[in-house]
Amino acid sequence: MEYVIRTEDIRKTYVSKGKGLFRREKREVEALRGIDLTVKKGEIFGLLGPNGAGKTTFIKILTTLLLPTSGKARVNGYDVMKEERKVRASIGCMLMGERGLYWKLTGRENLDYFGALYYVPKKVRKQRIEYLIDLLDLGDFIDRTVETYSSGQKMIVSFAKALINDAPTLFLDEPTIAMDVHAARKLREVVKDLNRQGKTIIYTTHLMHEADELCDRIAIIDKGEIKAIGSPAELKASIKQEGIVMIEGIVPPDAVEALRSLPYVEDVVVEEKSGKDHLRVITENSRVALPKMIDLLMKKGATLEYISPEEPTLEDVFVKLTGRALSEDTREVNDAEPDKPS
Repeated sequence: MEYVIRTEDIRKTYVSKGKGLFRREKREVEALRGIDLTVKKGEIFGLLGPNGAGKTTFIKILTTLLLPTSGKARVNGYDVMKEERKVRASIGCMLMGERGLYWKLTGRENLDYFGALYYVPKKVRKQRIEYLIDLLDLGDFIDRTVETYSSGQKMIVSFAKALINDAPTLFLDEPTIAMDVHAARKLREVVKDLNRQGKTIIYTTHLMHEADELCDRIAIIDKGEIKAIGSPAELKASIKQEGIVMIEGIVPPDAVEALRSLPYVEDVVVEEKSGKDHLRVITENSRVALPKMIDLLMKKGATLEYISPEEPTLEDVFVKLTGRALSEDTREVNDAEPDKPS
């Protein structure tokens, strides 16, 4: 089997600056804690995790933008630390979103410039730009300067930039984060089509529906560690024997804590939407647990509007593995300096 990516024990440590009472203090933050990973040729491989999980740090190492503290990695057969030019020539990247464009240039000028950096011949470059304009519906704004674009328009041109060199391997880091529903759907359809053409795609996201829809395999990453790898179906099947109950209404905090304390309840994730509490409860056996949960919540003063057993989702897998929701931000480094590679 041919692998596009192989990593062995990839680690990354940052030094976080902080201010103590009498002097500046430093502390080490482990962004990656030993990532072992292989990506097969021709698959869409997802990295699913919350903000701060280490997804972007890992992708930056694979695309030669960041040195690991230790470990080994090869992309398309090239060593990311010794053959960085060959790695860069063999990949397309959308890593910084709208920040990866020159705002004083038009979208067309940006595509032409980045195509030239990849040594795409001028004639081929022009044809490629016209193809991307048509593919991604860029015609209405491609000849305006990027500074006049909406956030979604900047993101879709950044996506076009990743495709300009027609590379066999694409890295897409949270590509739909600033897009509206229509644009995000369009991008996902293009990603599927590119994959059908044989391209290998590494796709990071914290949106479970994107990972579920797109990815052949997914690595769930949290706090710099891979917690599980498998297809969406395999990951969800890992908790199939357990029960998921969705509860909506007004649920006091002490009622949530009481629910968590029940012996057959494994975890409870709470989100507030439109003034209501939405609870996803992972139980050992939903049929046995449901009547007891309802009785407890009513005694604690909860107002219940909707209760239903549901099929497990990737969010439930993540909660089961980490005890937290995907929406939780786990970033630790705000003002950090990368350490020297060992």
